[in-house]
Amino acid sequence: MTNADGRLRPIRIVLFLLVWASCSWFGSWEMNTNNAVRLFATLVMVERGEATIDQFDSATTDKAQFGGHLYLDKAPGMSLMAIPAVAALHALSPARSGDYAIFTSASPFARFIRVRTRLAVATGPALLTAIAAMLLFDLALMLTGSAPAALAAAIGYGLGTPAWAWSTSLLGHAPVAALFVIALWAGVRATRGAETRRWPAFVLGLSLGWAVVIEYPTVIAGTAIALWATWRAWRRADRVTVIGLAALGGIIGLLPLAAYNLFAFGDPFQLGYEGVVGFDGMNRGLFGIGVPDPAVLWNITLGHKRGLLWFAPALLLGLWGLFLMIRARATRDIGIVVAAVVAITLLINAGYYYWDGGNSTGPRHSIPLVGVLALGIAPAWAARGRGIGRYLPAEVILLSIAINACMAATDIYGSPVVSFQLRDVVFVPFLNGHLRTFASDWMNWSPGAGFILWETLALPALIWLALAARRIGSVDPEMTKA
Repeated sequence: MTNADGRLRPIRIVLFLLVWASCSWFGSWEMNTNNAVRLFATLVMVERGEATIDQFDSATTDKAQFGGHLYLDKAPGMSLMAIPAVAALHALSPARSGDYAIFTSASPFARFIRVRTRLAVATGPALLTAIAAMLLFDLALMLTGSAPAALAAAIGYGLGTPAWAWSTSLLGHAPVAALFVIALWAGVRATRGAETRRWPAFVLGLSLGWAVVIEYPTVIAGTAIALWATWRAWRRADRVTVIGLAALGGIIGLLPLAAYNLFAFGDPFQLGYEGVVGFDGMNRGLFGIGVPDPAVLWNITLGHKRGLLWFAPALLLGLWGLFLMIRARATRDIGIVVAAVVAITLLINAGYYYWDGGNSTGPRHSIPLVGVLALGIAPAWAARGRGIGRYLPAEVILLSIAINACMAATDIYGSPVVSFQLRDVVFVPFLNGHLRTFASDWMNWSPGAGFILWETLALPALIWLALAARRIGSVDPEMTKA
């Protein structure tokens, strides 16, 4: 272990714990139909060893129908990822879903679902987002050699984008954002230097394969990452090893999808989307995706109602940094693949019939791009000028953290009819004390006190991280270790 790595390890540990604890501390509404149906699918697999969710018909509008039975209408990745948490509670508690009358408001059934959702979030989306933040720090350090710049990118992603708030649910957007970061990190690690790095090559394929199991449309952006990594590997003497291990990881990552489809439908190639009930727009184009609409593209990026950049101004730094990455020869290929992932994600969202995501705070279908775009924060930070302007990136990141702390604490399932979501479904409910925290849900604290407790722990951690990174300053990128 190098001296640089020894000094960086505490930063990585604290960063991981801060992001993971922040995602686990706040909780979204467990009975949101899009969230709950994923847990219903997990429950029937654990409790009864089957895939039909007939008993939960009245509790969700999101479902697929085949024959006389109802099934999960989503990609199964999040339901499969929740199995360990639900199975653990199944073994430790005698409570079963069939013991309760099904009501979607406050009820014993809702509390039963909440316990399992929170544990599944802590061991799934929150964990993936924390890992991705740590690896984004490592990747940004490789690109810039600056610990403060790398920390800015990692914190900007983990706490300064809606990936934080969406990591409190079982929806797949934040996990896909994390998996794209992990794949990008693994692609650079596997093709950097003369040494053959087998483990990162395998992780590259595994993360891209699992991303498809979570959200089917990610196959397009994931293919862009796979082609980029193949191009980097092709110039190496060990290209067969790197590409072969990545392909093996991809196959293993995809196998659970075929296994679930075979288990649920008797056909490894049948998808739940094919039987969606009540959403006729899914029959347009390819599962609801058609030609991108420029007006929608504006609405999901800069539109005042729910535009992504209103919720994550730190991504403006990411855009500037992305330009700097493409302009610099040493980082051009990484900048190009990041730009491709961003463009593909936005265009798919702009072409989706249900582009707004219904009850969604911000454009949830665009969340998969936030992790890779946040990488651009690092070169933007490193290139900041002197004088008073040098503090602008830090101020923008702090503003983003404040916005997303309010969003994570209030409601990610915002009304689609309000005129300005940032004000009406984030700031106003936050000021009125309509919050969800671990302390208020399980320890009978007031919602405000639960938020203050998080703040009391998180702010010192942020300050320590900033001071520790500043003390390290610049390091030789070649001396950093994952």
